[in-house]
Amino acid sequence: MLAISKTFIQKLPLFYTSLHSSSHHLHNKHLLAEMANFGKKINIFLKKFASMLHILVAMAIVVVGVNSETPKTYSDNIKSSTAHTMVKSSCSVTLHPDLCYSTLSNIPEMTQKVKSQHDVIRLAINSTKEIVERNYFSIKKLTSRTDLTKREKIALHDCLVMVADTLQDLNQVIGYLETYPAKKGNRKHMHDMLTLMSTALTNQDTCIDGFSHGKQDKKLRESLVNGETHAGKLCSNSLAMIKNMTETDMIMTNQVKNKNNKRKLTEEDENVNWPEWLSAGDRKLLQSGTTTPNVTVAADGSGDFTTVSAAVAAAPNRSSTRYVIGIKAGVYRENVDVSSNKRNIMFLGAGRMTTIITANRSVAGGDTTFNSATVIAVGPGFLARDITFQNSAGPSGDQAVAIRVGSDESAFYRCGMIAYQDTLYVHSNRQFYVNCYIAGTVDFIFGNAAAVLQDCDINARRPNPNQRNMVTAQGRTDPNQNTGIVIQKSRIGATSDLLPVQANFETYLGRPWRNFSRTVVMQSTISDVINPAGWYPWSGDFALATLYYGEYQNTGAGANTSNRVTWPGYRVITRATEAQQFTVGDFIDGGSWLPDTDFPFLLGL
Repeated sequence: MLAISKTFIQKLPLFYTSLHSSSHHLHNKHLLAEMANFGKKINIFLKKFASMLHILVAMAIVVVGVNSETPKTYSDNIKSSTAHTMVKSSCSVTLHPDLCYSTLSNIPEMTQKVKSQHDVIRLAINSTKEIVERNYFSIKKLTSRTDLTKREKIALHDCLVMVADTLQDLNQVIGYLETYPAKKGNRKHMHDMLTLMSTALTNQDTCIDGFSHGKQDKKLRESLVNGETHAGKLCSNSLAMIKNMTETDMIMTNQVKNKNNKRKLTEEDENVNWPEWLSAGDRKLLQSGTTTPNVTVAADGSGDFTTVSAAVAAAPNRSSTRYVIGIKAGVYRENVDVSSNKRNIMFLGAGRMTTIITANRSVAGGDTTFNSATVIAVGPGFLARDITFQNSAGPSGDQAVAIRVGSDESAFYRCGMIAYQDTLYVHSNRQFYVNCYIAGTVDFIFGNAAAVLQDCDINARRPNPNQRNMVTAQGRTDPNQNTGIVIQKSRIGATSDLLPVQANFETYLGRPWRNFSRTVVMQSTISDVINPAGWYPWSGDFALATLYYGEYQNTGAGANTSNRVTWPGYRVITRATEAQQFTVGDFIDGGSWLPDTDFPFLLGL
């Protein structure tokens, strides 16, 4: 065809030229014969061209058909691959399986990257990181707006802090996954991964919470909620897959009872409970407070610093060893932030009644709940002893936190937490409180950490008129989170200002802040300040079927469970094996890290 076409194209101009130059000789026979002959050639060419065009169209149809089948065949190959089966299986245990599968199946070269369950989780976490990073830039862009209120600016800053902490948590989980096979069955290793993912999920919820205080706040919230919710669902999926991967190992290791679990507390001087296995020398050391500080804070100028904040700022970053900040007797009116890079910091006060850090930030004053805390402790391994944290905003300050704790493996001994609404914010990670004093009104122990309060005095205060006291408001949003509030071997009562009028103010053990709220009160003394119903709903029947509220072997005038709520999620725990999972040894894996604190503790029941 190409040859014919070329001849035709070459001769066609000559034909027109001849035709034009010889138009007045149309009767010339020679010219007419040439024209007739050329016409025959054109006719033959057109027939061949039409035939060839038909063949080309047919070929095109075949080619298009093959191309249209290629993606389908490729998709079928993916679906029949081992990687697909592994992804499908891993996603099936999550709360959002469709999102899980669509996220992972759209990753380039997914079939080459997935060789094991660890690979699936690693890809899922990396995908989560991408969304969290994208959210960071969205939040950062919003900070440039000129119409923001004070609280909105603070809330956006809170979110940026939580994004940074979340990325750090996710990177740590990826690091743990690299060594998990080598440490299979390692109880602490499993606890660490579940804790980090639980915290990453909590951070997304907390970011949104910062925009819940007013109508204008809620408008800004709408521009963030989709991104944060998406990130939260991806965190939830990774958490579910990690829990599924480690669950068998957890069951096996739980069967190996820690020999310390049956050790009991004995009464000693100053009404402090000490484990009987703690040596006399160690008890004397703890009581004498002879720990040597690295630096000293004194308001009168007799120490290295006059403010606690200055001492924290001067402390080494990411220290692998304990750094003790001694704080002499006095009232320190300041807000203190122990950020995530300040690791292994210890506050050593001169006594709970004599060393006090106090400030008055509050939601009523324009802050967020998250940022209202007098002291913020986020750096891992934070310890505090013989010191009080206070928020002095008063009962009309709305949410006003005395101390917010997001420090993993943090512990508090002989400390005070005093405020009204939202006194102690157990925000995230693993926390332990022993022989502490906590006082407040509405939701005064709240958050989504895995927190155990042991041998503590927990007292409701006199609230504002028309308010009810809630000892706890636990914030678990996902059934796979290893979080909850446990009150063990403690005393729940009322402060001196509430006692004479407690009949006028209802007080409850708690209410469900989130859908999977989890709180357990066990082996404690409960006074008659607690309403016979025990627990109070948040709103209607919200969370009543999905929460976990338990009571075990409590005593006192307010411990009678015969008139307790009848919610599906509430139970009177009767089996020691069920209560055991909420002990220090099991719930926060205290046996692996609490010995390093030199604080007294009880691992079991």
